[in-house]
Amino acid sequence: MAEKSKKEAFDVLDMHNYRMEKLPVSEKSKFEKILAIVGVPLAIISFLLILFFIDIPFLQHINVDSLSKSAAKNYNAIGLEPFIYSNKAMLAIFAASLILWITEAIPNYLTSLILIIALVLTSVLPEDVAYAQLGHTVMWLNILSFILASMLVATGVAKRFALWFILKFGKNASSVLISFIVINSVLSLFISATTAKAAILLPIMMVVAAVYGATRGNRNNMGRNLILQNLFQINMGAASFMTGSGANLLAVSLIAGAIGTDIFFSEWMIAAFPVALALMLIAWIVGTKIIFPLKKEDRVPNIEGGMESLKKELDSMGRVSFNEIKSIIIFALILLLWVTDKWHGISPTAVAFLGAIVALLPRVGIIKWNEVDIPWHLLLFSAGAYTLGAGFNVTDLPSIAVNAFFDTLGFGESTPFWMLYIILTGVMLFSALFMQSKTMRTMIFIPIAIGVAIRFNFPIMSLAFPVAMLIEHVYVLPFNSKPSLLLYSTDHYSWSDTFKFGITMQLIAWGVSIVMAMTYFKWLGITPNGLF
Repeated sequence: MAEKSKKEAFDVLDMHNYRMEKLPVSEKSKFEKILAIVGVPLAIISFLLILFFIDIPFLQHINVDSLSKSAAKNYNAIGLEPFIYSNKAMLAIFAASLILWITEAIPNYLTSLILIIALVLTSVLPEDVAYAQLGHTVMWLNILSFILASMLVATGVAKRFALWFILKFGKNASSVLISFIVINSVLSLFISATTAKAAILLPIMMVVAAVYGATRGNRNNMGRNLILQNLFQINMGAASFMTGSGANLLAVSLIAGAIGTDIFFSEWMIAAFPVALALMLIAWIVGTKIIFPLKKEDRVPNIEGGMESLKKELDSMGRVSFNEIKSIIIFALILLLWVTDKWHGISPTAVAFLGAIVALLPRVGIIKWNEVDIPWHLLLFSAGAYTLGAGFNVTDLPSIAVNAFFDTLGFGESTPFWMLYIILTGVMLFSALFMQSKTMRTMIFIPIAIGVAIRFNFPIMSLAFPVAMLIEHVYVLPFNSKPSLLLYSTDHYSWSDTFKFGITMQLIAWGVSIVMAMTYFKWLGITPNGLF
């Protein structure tokens, strides 16, 4: 009886019932618990075996002429034997770190701290280089982005915009789903953290789902479409812009370092946004027409006056405040400077610096420092990934491994570009099925794409840039990303639901990427003429 009254007291239209802290905490499965137990001993054993006991054949016969400038300089400074040892140590540290990150035996940030000191103690990197990665340009842009995102959350601009747009244009099921495409695209311009976007939109999604009859324990295809398509849109929104996530920024820094010139915000946006938008529209069609077709009863609100609850929430926010207007102006100016960076030359980090300073100024600004939400554990994790990248740079391990791999398979200089493109983009996409960290996938596959391009004498951008634009495809299974895990806890869909929709969209995304390489990317000069 008490349980019944508790259920009756739960208001499905109250947005405050769907805050992150009120969602059920998902416990680890038995398999995940086993992984956590074996993670540490497995990492230690793999480290010791690789470093001291196993001979790595492709490290015994290094072609010095094929090394990068940084690796060649290091080779000349320390000699052959120490160089081989550095590569073995790099491989051992990388393997152990990957095991710890995948099994989550210890917190990810702690793994990063361990790998940083391991790279120092094994002499792969000097201390000043290893520790300096915390001051990496991308790290600063991450910090500043969180400050600016906190301004949006603190003033309520993001929430007000989402509520207003849904009420204005969400007249039926189809228009509601399309409205979220616009909302996610706009928010992705300003909020680099995908989890933050998911947290902002989650209460709105849950109320809209309830309006269309989808509540916890009562699933329907409108609820499945709404949550899963939002998950897809959150990630595709991040893929649209260079500042969409820290992993994108890391990819840009790795590619720019390899080609010797900057990649601008406008260049990424022009290449990626039309593709991401097309995929979001395809997902809307695939979801509502094929995988989770909307029944007649799913297309209309099931709760009378349901949208009124959203209107009440919007009305409760009051009139647009002066601080909201200021935050909109700041973001508009930041966006203008980002989009035009190719012409004025001011980096996205410098632009974000100026925006953050204005936002924090006493009396003039919008937020105080104690209102800023910066997840330092994520930044420490990122610092470890960047340090790993610095280790790859001085050892050239990805290029050495790539060369050995293709030599073993008998791939010659005449290997066609299309074959390499299909392999690299496919591996990048489907690696997301078992690797949670976008940063880690970036650290592994962008250097590999660069190494493949160099080996086969193709432009670095032609392979590395399309691979980078696939970083954000992390939506197939609940453990593939933090937004995936967060939205799975809504209980609006099952593992099989998210797999069916997610794997379908991954396959479509792969096909679209290949088509773009033959058409749009070729027109932009990313993939050269005559290579497909």
